[in-house]
Parts: sequence; structure tokens; C-alpha cells
Amino acid sequence: MVTAELRLAELTIAIERKAVVHVHLSVYPPAGSIRMVAPPHLSDQALRAFAIRKLPWIRQQQAKLLAQERESPREMLTRESHWVWGRRRLLRVVEHDAPPAIELHPQRLVMRVRPGADAAARTALLAAWYREQVRERADPLLARWGDHLGVRPRHLYVQHMKTRWGSCTPATGSIRLNTELARKPPSCLEYILVHELLHLLEPTHSRRFTDLLDRHLPDWQGRRDLLNRLPIRHEDWAF
Repeated sequence: MVTAELRLAELTIAIERKAVVHVHLSVYPPAGSIRMVAPPHLSDQALRAFAIRKLPWIRQQQAKLLAQERESPREMLTRESHWVWGRRRLLRVVEHDAPPAIELHPQRLVMRVRPGADAAARTALLAAWYREQVRERADPLLARWGDHLGVRPRHLYVQHMKTRWGSCTPATGSIRLNTELARKPPSCLEYILVHELLHLLEPTHSRRFTDLLDRHLPDWQGRRDLLNRLPIRHEDWAF
């Protein structure tokens, strides 16, 4: 819950007080709104000093978000294009009296729906399919990288997230992956999974965390840039 706001130059930073050890600063799409999660004992002056030190990073993140290409709203109609694992596929909607299903072809995405299924039903079907795609690819990656890093999460969740590609809660051993990763190249999914697994070894984005990424996934910055360069889905960002 946001409890206060910090104004800094032209920026407004929402502050949330929680039982955390470190300050967490995030910049959210689509327009670069800023939120800071901080321990209750830190003073407003300390948070202001922290934000001032992070000003170049905040502006850099906001510039990236504003420059990123966004898709127009999708209506789930035949010949509409949709991204699957980093490639555009043309959608073909087929109405038939059988359980809904999606088939992936080299150039097409065939969506089979019951007669009269509206755009909302088609959107829900595609979202569920994306979730299955991420789960199917994440499980073998998790086994391989878990053995390599010597860590295993207790829980792996795949869900739609508006503001993150993934997250890790070291205290519970839980990792979450965004269903939208099914729209990106497979190398992006691997980068996010390794990133979150490494948080089980180092919870913060410290120098040690970056060193671990450099050691185990040397091309991680290229994968991150690719993830952030590809168009993102049109989204209702109210939250």
C-alpha cells in the first residue's frame, strides 16, 4: 500500500513502507511511474538521498519505456498478427463445435473456438496457451540451471504480470515467470529464469549478483536488451 509520495525535481515517487531489509526502487510501464518500497525505520531524508543517487538510473529507465514500441489493441480476428517465441504468426480463427484449442504452425497460429466465442473468450484462450508454453519450456531449463547453480525453488509459478518479467521471493523459495515471455525469443525466457534463480543465492541487485550473472550467463545484457527492444503488448496499465 502506498503511504506517501516523494517529490524530486519533476518526478513523483510513490513510497510504500513494508517489512523489508533493503530499499527497492522500481520504474513501471507504460510511462515510467516510480515506486519505492522501504523499511519503516528509514527517514524521509534518507529516502530522498537514496532517490537522488538513483536519479540517472530512473531517467534512463523512463527513457527506455517511453521509446519502446507498443502494439495496437488486438481484436482476435483472422489475419491479425501475434508474437510467439520472438516471431510473428498470422492468426487464423476457426469455429467448430469442440473444445477450444490452439495449434502453432511455422507461419500461423490456428485458434479453434466454439461458434460465437467473443474476443474476451479468445483472449483468455490465448493467455492460457501462453502460460502452457512458458511452463513447458521453463521446466527443462529449471532442471538444467538448478543443477548448474546448485539451487532449486520450492515453487515455480507462471502468471500474467503487468510490471515484471519475473520475480523471486527468497524467503519462500518462490519464482514467478510472466506468461508474456512466450511472446519473446526463448533466450529471453532463459535469461529471466537464471536471473530469478540467482536471487536465491543473492537476494539483492548487488555487485555480487552482477558478478554471478557475468560468470554463469556472460551474454545476459544482450538478452536483456533484446527483451526490452521487442514490442510489448497493448495493456490496460491501471493498477
